Amino acid sequence: MFLKSLIITRGDGTVIRNIKFRNGLNLIIDETPSIGGKETGNNVGKTTVLKLIDYCLGGEAKEIYADHENKRNEYKLVKEFLIGEKVLVSLTLKDDLSAVDSREVNIQRNFLSRKNKIQRINSDELTDDEFDKSLTDILFPGHYGKKPTFRQIIAHNIRYKDLSVSNTIKHLDRYTRDDEYETLFLFLLGCDFEQGDVKQELRSKINIEEKFKERLESEQTKSAYETALAIIQTEIEGLECQKASLNINPKFEADLEKLNKVKYQINLASSDIGRLELRKDLILETEKEMQSGVSTVDVQQLRQIYQQATTLVSGIQKTFDELNDFHNKMLASKVRFIVQDLPKIDAELAAKHEHLNRLLSEENKISASVTQSDSFEVLEQIIVSLNAKYQKKGEYENILQQLNAVESKLTELNMKLAEIDNELFSDEYARKIQDQVNRFNRYFSSVSNDLYGEKYALKPDKKISRNGQRLYEFTAFNMNMSSGKKQGEIS
Repeated sequence: MFLKSLIITRGDGTVIRNIKFRNGLNLIIDETPSIGGKETGNNVGKTTVLKLIDYCLGGEAKEIYADHENKRNEYKLVKEFLIGEKVLVSLTLKDDLSAVDSREVNIQRNFLSRKNKIQRINSDELTDDEFDKSLTDILFPGHYGKKPTFRQIIAHNIRYKDLSVSNTIKHLDRYTRDDEYETLFLFLLGCDFEQGDVKQELRSKINIEEKFKERLESEQTKSAYETALAIIQTEIEGLECQKASLNINPKFEADLEKLNKVKYQINLASSDIGRLELRKDLILETEKEMQSGVSTVDVQQLRQIYQQATTLVSGIQKTFDELNDFHNKMLASKVRFIVQDLPKIDAELAAKHEHLNRLLSEENKISASVTQSDSFEVLEQIIVSLNAKYQKKGEYENILQQLNAVESKLTELNMKLAEIDNELFSDEYARKIQDQVNRFNRYFSSVSNDLYGEKYALKPDKKISRNGQRLYEFTAFNMNMSSGKKQGEIS
């Protein structure tokens, strides 16, 4: 679809700006009167137009009035105007600007909240989730919840932040992983990999397990825990021998043995609770990182560029609608995939807390019985030492158990990832990628040569990431350092 118009109005219906778009290149011209010779067009509204279009396409309101260098700083004058004047932004899209009867889509959003919030598509008032899904279904039917995400696909076209303006290839936000860039460019080149979604899900789970393993080994390595456990076990056996040599009332010793076992179980239960809470926190942190990593892009310009590309580059099998469909469902699906274990973890936490409370109650009863029995000073010292040793033993055993489980899980996940990579990095698939890149470069280098007398090209390289994962990395095959030329290259 094409941009037809962008209309900004006050709450009373007064039109602030009515921008109409035409086929081809649209320019925002500075018509500032030159009186003193110092007037500039810096405030003509070029960036603001991009931000408002982006907002209508699911962007964040804060991008319009927040300081890009410090998100906590806001331009209060702009924010107060948008809210106080009840500003409404209306974006109209059209299948064909030259055909009067072609389909049109009208998108409206304001900056108010709750009952005063306006968020419509073709007069239908929608919630945030409904708005995202409807917008995706209109522009990229069937792509909701898939990878690359809607924002990643169209990120090439809305560029007003420093990173996206200066970077030709890695133009998404700084939190974007290399495997996400890999999926994006494979898809844009018509080489989309059917298991790309599965690969990114596996990478997300591997990242969680690796972070969990790092936290478990933050104080000592696995081998250090194993060595310490062996030493503690030897010390416990020595203390048990000392205790056995004492002449103790049989009932008293039975109570002490029972008390030690209960304390050991309490320590294990506490460690299990800590492990579950840590895993829950990691999942919530990962969910937050995903939701904060959404990039802002322009659907419309990408659609135009993609339609032009399909006419120039043969072999691209995916339609623009399929591109969009490949994206948006994945964002929600990715979050659902990551948080799917939360209900199970919460249920386990509740059960563990209940079990711990029962153990604590039992400990109190046994302790009361033990304190009423006759004991010796030596026995008390041995008991104190044994309790401390059993507690430390339980901690080490629990950590080692968790480390073994994590390592087993990582082995399983990496094996699945290796199976996918074996297909993705096969000679046949590598040739397919190179063929598509060569077709793209025939036009890309020709246009860049016409513009700057320099032939630019895109090249794919196989690389190994810092964590040992195989990836395709796409880079521009030139040494262009000029920001102006980079922007021409991007266009």
